Amino acid sequence: MTVDLVRIGNSRGIRIPKSMIKQCGFGDTVELRVENQQLIIAPGHAPRRGWKQVFESAPACSQVEDKLLLRDLRENEFDREEWQW
Repeated sequence: MTVDLVRIGNSRGIRIPKSMIKQCGFGDTVELRVENQQLIIAPGHAPRRGWKQVFESAPACSQVEDKLLLRDLRENEFDREEWQW
């Protein structure tokens, strides 16, 4: 399908037919990117999508041994001479 670019202020845009929006699963936002001199329009995704499921599937803290990872590090020259509280 060929469409005309429409002036929108100082920019240009296209009108996407409703049937294509539905077919692509677009919501209120889309992701735009350029790949190999082509404009890719993909469904937009909420930031941190899927994080809740990952956190819920993680083991509870009581089941995981808490360990300070830095406890075994030795003091270095920076610690002795440069670091100030």
